[in-house]
Amino acid sequence: MNTKIGVSFLLACGLLFSCGDEKKENREKKPEVSEKKFDYVVEQFADLRVLRYQIPGWDNLSLKEQKLVYYLTQAGLSGRDIMWDQNYKHNLTIRKALENIYKSYQGDKESDNWKAFEVYLKRVWFSNGIHHHYSNDKIKPGFSKEYLDILLKETGTELDGAVADILFNDADAKKVNLDASKGLIKGSAINFYGEDISADEVDAFYAKMKSPDPAKPLSFGLNSKLVKENGKLVEKVWKSGGMYGKAIDKIIYWLEKAKGVAENKKQGEALGLLIDYYKTGDLRTWDEYNVAWTEATEGNIDYINSFIEVYNDPKGYRGSYESIVQIKDFEMSKKMEVLAHNAQWFEDNSPLMPEHKKENVVGVSYKTVIVAGEAGDASPSTPIGVNLPNANWIRTAHGSKSVSLGNIIEAYNNAGSGDRLKEFVNDEEELELARKYGDLGGKLHTALHEVIGHASGKLNPGVGETKETLKNYASTLEEGRADLVGLYYIMDPKIQELGLADDYRKVAMAEYDGYIRNGLLTQLVRLELGKDVEEAHMRNRQWVAAWVYEKGKKDNVIEKINRDGKTYYNINDYDKLRELFGELLRETQRIKSEGDYEAAKALVEGYGVKVDPEVHKEVLDRNKVFKSAPYSGFVNPVLVPETDDAGEITAIKVTQPESFEAQMLDYSENYGFLPLKN
Repeated sequence: MNTKIGVSFLLACGLLFSCGDEKKENREKKPEVSEKKFDYVVEQFADLRVLRYQIPGWDNLSLKEQKLVYYLTQAGLSGRDIMWDQNYKHNLTIRKALENIYKSYQGDKESDNWKAFEVYLKRVWFSNGIHHHYSNDKIKPGFSKEYLDILLKETGTELDGAVADILFNDADAKKVNLDASKGLIKGSAINFYGEDISADEVDAFYAKMKSPDPAKPLSFGLNSKLVKENGKLVEKVWKSGGMYGKAIDKIIYWLEKAKGVAENKKQGEALGLLIDYYKTGDLRTWDEYNVAWTEATEGNIDYINSFIEVYNDPKGYRGSYESIVQIKDFEMSKKMEVLAHNAQWFEDNSPLMPEHKKENVVGVSYKTVIVAGEAGDASPSTPIGVNLPNANWIRTAHGSKSVSLGNIIEAYNNAGSGDRLKEFVNDEEELELARKYGDLGGKLHTALHEVIGHASGKLNPGVGETKETLKNYASTLEEGRADLVGLYYIMDPKIQELGLADDYRKVAMAEYDGYIRNGLLTQLVRLELGKDVEEAHMRNRQWVAAWVYEKGKKDNVIEKINRDGKTYYNINDYDKLRELFGELLRETQRIKSEGDYEAAKALVEGYGVKVDPEVHKEVLDRNKVFKSAPYSGFVNPVLVPETDDAGEITAIKVTQPESFEAQMLDYSENYGFLPLKN
């Protein structure tokens, strides 16, 4: 599970291993701060900002640790094109044509048409394809089909006419469609299913599959495309020698090198199992790997790599390719790991029904990490927090790992986002709370969401996995449930008792203000007028905020204010609001524990999908005065190895890419391992 966010103002709301012979002294000392101010903003276009992030403490790592980071980032980038192809079957073909035009065109580059072409290409790069990374709507070019034809002709670029037409027509308009009436599969452009496959056929196909151990259900469908061959459904497995095999072989190559410099035996064993999984595609090996990875908690380097989050599958089976390479942030991890040590207390004292509480919360580990590289579903748009693995039985029996991406959050907070906060707060008191406590409130809520939230609760005996029971509502229910855990506990004196805040109540008030403001107002800047809310995290923020607003009307817990034609929300009773968060958490856990699809549908469709068009238009109008784009993403630092005459790495330097377009072109050239059609 990951927590994704796009704008900083929402935040103010034969194994070879070593026991550390190469480790440097004073590892926990803070890195020296450069006197030169770091420029976090690369550029801005359309509704997007491209930022950059630093890797503080890089020079404090041993050479062996730096090699491990380098090999893992190379493995991650090697699978980049998998994500492009997963997102849409024509993405790689379209990208190749657009990039060839960009590199070859010698005509007028000052014209409005050319500038529109550049913006379109950058938007496609940012979204890993022609569908918007957040709204899932197809990105329409700001130039005509006739102009594209001219560019193709003048640069000698080939692009099938039918594919070129798709850029401009209404075909494949939605990457992920969650409206069942339009067909969950047939209405989605995502490349997880072949032609003429219905949602009912998918359900029937997987209903026949039985796990060897019912108590350890396999993640059927996670690493394959479902297609029809000779009228029968078959899986094209993503593995070496299978679909995406050429890229996966490169991933394996770099993972083998990473295994050779593993920090310890458990880390090396986990890497070995991941390699075996990529070679075989065996979902039993995937589970063995996740258990080993979860229990490999020692060491300073960690990673996420494979087909993981299922948000992009309208049926919730197939995992998008993702890679994040992490370095432990020693100071922040030490401060925040107190949450993991007290996970059982939070579970025991939660408002859940007794039968839905875990008797023994196992092995929740929490770290604040420094990101060293991202790829696939995590780049350019990145999560700010991650909790894995996703399998409920592994989380129950072996625990999970939760991380907060500290330097990513730091980059968001330092990049600036104009004066939106002042525009949407109700009064000076709310503004002062946000400025003084909003940053800490956001970090604490993220930590509680990932560490306590996703680890909390259990399914009733005999109830299947949520992708089977809650179907297209599973992802947003889970994210909302974790949010509610965080919201409930951030206003608990335990937070101050654990030393996580000097004034827990004011921190909680700032977070409550920000959550309601975001869920009911500010996140609407991401949505085109007239559109429904589609993305899982946006939906969960709206249904949580809208539900507590409605249920609290009788007691005027949250007051809707209209002043000078502008809408504001003011919380009049924070304690009662906490009670409402607890009530909704209890019900959301019941829905998950019992697999109550109809209740999930009523909650999400009733509160999380539709938007008041008048309020939406007002928010968009109010937002027009601000220059900062509503979505942000990142270029990655470039790790540059230096070698001796024998080819051995002697040092690895961290540099920043020349520009967003330079990094995108470099990635296409050096990590484009897949054919255009897969």
